[in-house]
Amino acid sequence: MTSADITALLKPFDDGSHHLRNRIVMAPMTRRFSPGGVPGPDVAAYYARRASSVGLIITEGVLIDHPSAGSDPDVPHLYGDRALAGWRQVTDAVHEAGGRIAAQLWHVGLARDPEGPLYPGYPALSPSGIDGAGRPAGTAATSEQLAGIRDAYARSAAAARDAGFDGVEVHGAHGYFLDLFLWEATNRRDDEFGGSLEARVRYPASVVAAVRDAVGPDFPIIFRFSQWKNGFWDARIARTPEELGRFLGLLAQAGVDAFHPSTRRFWLPGFEGSDLTLAGWTRRLSGLPTIAVGGLGVPPRPEDPGTVLPENVPPTERVADAAAAIGAGEFDLMAVGRALLTDPDWVTELQEDRIGEMTAYRKPDEDYLDGAARGGAIG
Repeated sequence: MTSADITALLKPFDDGSHHLRNRIVMAPMTRRFSPGGVPGPDVAAYYARRASSVGLIITEGVLIDHPSAGSDPDVPHLYGDRALAGWRQVTDAVHEAGGRIAAQLWHVGLARDPEGPLYPGYPALSPSGIDGAGRPAGTAATSEQLAGIRDAYARSAAAARDAGFDGVEVHGAHGYFLDLFLWEATNRRDDEFGGSLEARVRYPASVVAAVRDAVGPDFPIIFRFSQWKNGFWDARIARTPEELGRFLGLLAQAGVDAFHPSTRRFWLPGFEGSDLTLAGWTRRLSGLPTIAVGGLGVPPRPEDPGTVLPENVPPTERVADAAAAIGAGEFDLMAVGRALLTDPDWVTELQEDRIGEMTAYRKPDEDYLDGAARGGAIG
């Protein structure tokens, strides 16, 4: 049993345009279980199992229709008849379970292996051909390549809509392709897409605008961003709330309906000298629905204050904090990742106060993850 008031987390969300059964979002988690980029019946079962209780599912990253988008043949993609038919089975299964689902549009940028099995020899593209430490990495994208990638985002977004998705999330976080434009360290371009904050946002905003044109005015577009980057935990694209407000405003003007600021610990302040979280600042400055994420229901990291051993961490870790923040209007929705991977009934058990039946997350070994992610005995 939990004595904490979690009512706000379980209330429906309705902003006039979007309706969700509760405030819990299934966070995107890369899985690599779609051979040839095609999601199969196991993928449909995996998402449908969780769709019966969460408010919204955001899929794992799905590669857009461009040769530079990725290199892993087991990551699903959003192009080609077989893949789109597979995604139609997924969305049908989710809707039959009473859920809603958005596809995360993904271009991995410098994380692509040019010698991998997908389009071998095609370069890994980035804004300036450098990584976050300023070292040569990949190839600086030409204007023509940028136009092609923008068109690919638009095509894949339209394909997602036609495959029955309820929205898309444009992945602009974690040091992937669009995020490389947002970060000064990796964007040293001297054209219209480099320089000031406004210039660095211009290309990602143009992608959002192209997606908006492709899907129409009423199809939801979420934009995921992060201050941190893979391997660069202290990175910042906005050093102050004022800079964050300018950044968010440009993306909102381009067509973003909701923001998904990715943090490693959702409860920490977004800026020094303020108690407000990054999600809280995003909600305050943009006025748009905002999804918080980071650390809900999983063991704290060793460096977190008050850390206890993982086996002593309850599956409801930080749930009361998330509910309180939603109740106070700090943000609107709360994304849950690994806890739902481990226990697909996590939300139902929370709603029914069956806390003792919850399966606590633990860092999986390969066999355990395979069972959970394939929707088998665990998932």
